[in-house]
Amino acid sequence: MKSSKGKGLIGLLMIIAVVAVFGWFGYSSMGDIKLGLDLAGGVSITYQAVEENPTAEQMSDTIYKLQQRVEHYSMESEVYQEGSNRINIDIPGVSDANAILQELGKPGSLVFTDEQFNVLMTGDMVASAKAGMREGNGVQAQEYVVQLTLTDEGAKTFAEITQANIGKQIAIIYDGVVQSAPTVQAAITGGQCEITGMKTFEVAEDLAATIRIGSLSLELQELRSNVVGAKLGQEAISTSLKAGAVGFGIVVVFMVAAYLVPGLAASLALALYVGLVLVMLSAFEITLTLPGVAGIILSIGMAVDANVIIFTRIKEEIGLGKTVKSAIKSGFSKALSAIIDGNVTTLIAALVLFWRGSGTVKGFAATLALGIILSMFTALVVTKLALNVFYVLGFEDAKFYGVKKEKAAVDFLSKKKLCFAVSIVMIVAGFGFMGVNRASNGTVLNYSLDFMGGTSTNVTFKEDMSLEDISSKVVPVVESITKDAGIQTQKVAGTNEVIIKTRTLTVEERQALNSALIENFGVDEAEITAESISAAVSSEMKKDAVVAVVIATICMLIYIWFRFSDVRFAASAVLALLHDVLVVLTFYAAFKWSVGSTFIACMLTIVGYSINATIVIFDRIRENLKEMGSRRNLVEVVNASITQTLTRSINTSLTTFIMVFVLFILGVSSIREFALPLMVGIVCGTYSSVCVTGALWYVMTTYSQNKKAKEKAEAKEAKKAEKAEKAGKKAEKAEKAEIKAKEQ
Repeated sequence: MKSSKGKGLIGLLMIIAVVAVFGWFGYSSMGDIKLGLDLAGGVSITYQAVEENPTAEQMSDTIYKLQQRVEHYSMESEVYQEGSNRINIDIPGVSDANAILQELGKPGSLVFTDEQFNVLMTGDMVASAKAGMREGNGVQAQEYVVQLTLTDEGAKTFAEITQANIGKQIAIIYDGVVQSAPTVQAAITGGQCEITGMKTFEVAEDLAATIRIGSLSLELQELRSNVVGAKLGQEAISTSLKAGAVGFGIVVVFMVAAYLVPGLAASLALALYVGLVLVMLSAFEITLTLPGVAGIILSIGMAVDANVIIFTRIKEEIGLGKTVKSAIKSGFSKALSAIIDGNVTTLIAALVLFWRGSGTVKGFAATLALGIILSMFTALVVTKLALNVFYVLGFEDAKFYGVKKEKAAVDFLSKKKLCFAVSIVMIVAGFGFMGVNRASNGTVLNYSLDFMGGTSTNVTFKEDMSLEDISSKVVPVVESITKDAGIQTQKVAGTNEVIIKTRTLTVEERQALNSALIENFGVDEAEITAESISAAVSSEMKKDAVVAVVIATICMLIYIWFRFSDVRFAASAVLALLHDVLVVLTFYAAFKWSVGSTFIACMLTIVGYSINATIVIFDRIRENLKEMGSRRNLVEVVNASITQTLTRSINTSLTTFIMVFVLFILGVSSIREFALPLMVGIVCGTYSSVCVTGALWYVMTTYSQNKKAKEKAEAKEAKKAEKAEKAGKKAEKAEKAEIKAKEQ
């Protein structure tokens, strides 16, 4: 006994040591985590089109292509229009503007010519260019190449010009200088080709960068470049960190109070999870922005959820009379399918969003995917190890784990019509509010400058304003004019210049802002300039986000259908997701919350959170259907399943809500603007999972069963009628035969 307790103590000390080591590494690596432009600032570059009056289509196409280019530096980079012929590029996590400009290249004119320098093809027909290497031809071990992918139009044109110039050189000319002149070996018809002959990878990369930047629709010239401070201000980082620490502490206290020894084991696992997340963010150089923080919050919620599912199962097993040791083993085994299905479903969504999304969507997906993988590991491995260690140390009594007795099922389905009615009213009300907003403001929602564009005001103050001064003194003055919390400010490094981005200001509001800055800070009016800027979230990025969400939803539907062998489970889950999104939209429309770049991440968080809660209930329905077999009654199955998982639904929602609520209480105005819809989404997701999804599945299933029963009854009646008809014909035939016999 003493020997086993000694081993248990050694095991506990090892777990604590691992948690401490990763906690220390995580804390130490916080300074190395790349923060986005909203949290830490970066480099801002402004280009101006050489062409005097570029078309809107040319500007839009150039912005989209530049967005693809600069995501090489960070997925959170933003490209948007300023005025009629300028393009701003904001790249987070970097501080050397000259190095970026050199690597990005000077956006000039790119053409492909024949040996007489006749233009055969323009650079905008190139979709992408990247450096690569392959096995050499024997003279050298590696050969460096530039791989080109052409547009559909470019592929057709390139096939024609290579066919006509076999054995001749085609020159790649950038701004009048020949960059490369490869010889055509054969006609290239596949829309892809390689330029060979590069001596080093750096040479290949330089040529690829030149081709990439030269494939833009417009020729650009650099106007200015600055190192800028965080959009949300330094205070946003400190308050978010403080909120995270406080929220985590409250969650730990709650878990221990609610689940006793298992809660303590979960707290150790969660502490390790936080350390691992920080280490991985630094190791994989993931740029962390506010949407990324949302991804981490969601994954923390899912980490807590996995533990809650396990502990609820353990309590149930103890309530059935099993020993603690047996209950722990059985609890983990029975919780496994719900944990895997919930996490894998969300992970599928994260991978699709990373693959098809862009900008903030990719950042959200990266942190979410990382968090899901780590949360599954800590819940299924670390928590289990810690629980077994505590058991060996002498915590063998059921009182340390809690007992959950079988309770009478709550009749949730009896309220399904009321729940459906409430949901429909909420959704219809949302469309009503959107209609009112469109009639009064011209837009259905209160789109911020990220979606609608706005006004960028550059102010040079008399004295050097710190980031704290900007947040505490300048922002309130601007908010008093705009009556809007969606203000972004950036400080230009090494100067007294501050960039203030707001919604589009009227002439009167611009004058009022200028007067307020002059009155409050003694600014020279000549040092205040303003320009209209386009949306940072371009139409292409919105399209990418919508396509990514649609594909992710389809993939989740297919996975749920496959895992549960019933399309009605998948259909119910997807309808619940749509329900949650529309209800949260109602709040956005009713209270005119600002819809900015974080709106997409907020909605994605709600979708991920809701699907996980739904999967847990569906997993229990599936289990109960198997256990009850032919004795099953669907009403009893659904009501029992929701009741059995109700504690899990409430506790998981409560812990996640606590994290976001603390963020709301302690955060700056922009953080609160982000946290408030998340809280609504958490409540809504819990409501839909408990009150809507099970009822939807029940309605679909009974409708299908009734339809089959009706069809079966109709088929039986038809068969009976057919049999009667045949009997009648047979009798008629016999009667005729009898009459004929008598006549004879």
